[in-house]
Amino acid sequence: MAALTAGRLTPRREGDFLSGAVAAATTLFAGAMVMRNATGFLVAGQTATALVGVGVADAEANNSGGAAGDITARIRTGIFRMANSTSTDEIDAGDIGAVAYAVDDQTVALTDGTGTRSPAGIIADVDDQGVWVRFDEALTATRAVADAAGA
Repeated sequence: MAALTAGRLTPRREGDFLSGAVAAATTLFAGAMVMRNATGFLVAGQTATALVGVGVADAEANNSGGAAGDITARIRTGIFRMANSTSTDEIDAGDIGAVAYAVDDQTVALTDGTGTRSPAGIIADVDDQGVWVRFDEALTATRAVADAAGA
């Protein structure tokens, strides 16, 4: 395509919402943490590997009886409060800026659970009710790779 010679109306998407194809046999509840699997489909937050946090489901997306990609889900990105893990995996204010790892579709932990959990997002804040997690798929994936490499 040639360079512009006049102004144009460039299509854009606002960054607050994404949509994506939902994995087979998956239900995403409204408000649930949503992750992308290695084949690009959306799944609920869970203890598993080869996933990365994307955001929070804006509405329920029920593909429980469908094949991968039969439906799409609308996902909101940004900073959301998730439940905090407990014991040695509990997140505190000293962990702000670190990667949070998915335990389930509403809970995050400080560690990858000895290689059993995937990165959900970046810890933005911690309060008495939970952990504020920044959901940004590219940032989270990049940061998790850097952390794994010891950078």
